[in-house]
Amino acid sequence: MIAPRKILTDEMVAKIEALAPRYPNRRALTLPALHVVNAELRHVPLEAVAEIAALLGLAPAEVQDTLSFYQFFHQARPHGKVRAFVCRSVSCALRGGDELLARLCRDHGIEPYGTTPDGELTIEPAECLGACDFAPCILANDDLLKNMTPEAAAAELRKPRARAT
Repeated sequence: MIAPRKILTDEMVAKIEALAPRYPNRRALTLPALHVVNAELRHVPLEAVAEIAALLGLAPAEVQDTLSFYQFFHQARPHGKVRAFVCRSVSCALRGGDELLARLCRDHGIEPYGTTPDGELTIEPAECLGACDFAPCILANDDLLKNMTPEAAAAELRKPRARAT
């Protein structure tokens, strides 16, 4: 019998276990565990779901249910090294957010939720980034890009992309 391929590294398991004292039970670690794996792999493959479930003493379906509830996690393939969420809230839409999303996708030759062929950039719509006073805005990895125009966004997206590699 061939041993199944292990997805979670010892480091990922240690990070998850280090979070345990902050939570009332192992089930409450589900979302943080998904974030740990996603941060390392840029996606959460199905095999990792099973490993997280075993680690937390849950059914794989429970972990998958949490994963599929959130837009943040990709499962089939990694997202780009930079993940750019373009806000589509009312404030951002009124100030050109939908046009910004369309232009960025067109300029990079991808559809929304797509990743550039080099794996560097994924562009996704977001329902709200909570920065209405800076509309339209983009969350590029951990950087909030404010008052974006297509030209400013193109320039700014190069900055986090350079840091991500």
